[in-house]
Amino acid sequence: MAMFNYLAVGLLVGTSLGVVFSPPASAYDLGNDSNRNTIRWNSGGAVWSTDLASITTFVNTGDVTDRGLNDGISRSGWSASELRAGLAKPYSVDVVGVANFLYSDPGIKFLKNASRSYFPYWTQSTYAVESLRGAIIGAAADGTISSLDIMANLPVDYRLAHTCNTYDGKQNICAEGKCVGEAQCTSLLSWYVFLPACIQANQQSTAVVTREVSTPVVPGVGIRGLW
Repeated sequence: MAMFNYLAVGLLVGTSLGVVFSPPASAYDLGNDSNRNTIRWNSGGAVWSTDLASITTFVNTGDVTDRGLNDGISRSGWSASELRAGLAKPYSVDVVGVANFLYSDPGIKFLKNASRSYFPYWTQSTYAVESLRGAIIGAAADGTISSLDIMANLPVDYRLAHTCNTYDGKQNICAEGKCVGEAQCTSLLSWYVFLPACIQANQQSTAVVTREVSTPVVPGVGIRGLW
């Protein structure tokens, strides 16, 4: 029940709860980062790149100017208006607490799980943990975090891989039990909607934990998935 309060404060939990969504209150200006290929959709032999500018335009205005993004929206399990609100919604965080979690053993496990099919385009899963961790911490530096903030802080082009016998193009949603339907529980854009709230819920307030420190943050306590 305590974890449900995190959802009540800010997590989008699906239309089954009767939540009404509104467009973002303020527009994003992402400057020179707008040309980065935030999502390179791979499906068999086909590749389509969606840059950050296209996603930002969608969040700010509702206009869909990119074919790949349009397909991603239709396969997300959310309506366009729900996605706009979900991708823009800010969550209050403490950047040290976020770093504490992401450098802990449970945090590293979380990042590996979050990189199931979505990772740097060229190096794939090799540096997926480090890359996603850097993006999340960078997004949290000002005390708030949102899906679009994380996208804007990705250090390189990212791909959603769907290749034969290797990656299935599905993502592990961190809010287990709160997504509704196959699309909402596996799609990339739905994964992005839930991600900031999961980071907020799991941030640590204890001393900074790094990979070189073996002391566990909380023995026996795993990832909080908002259930």
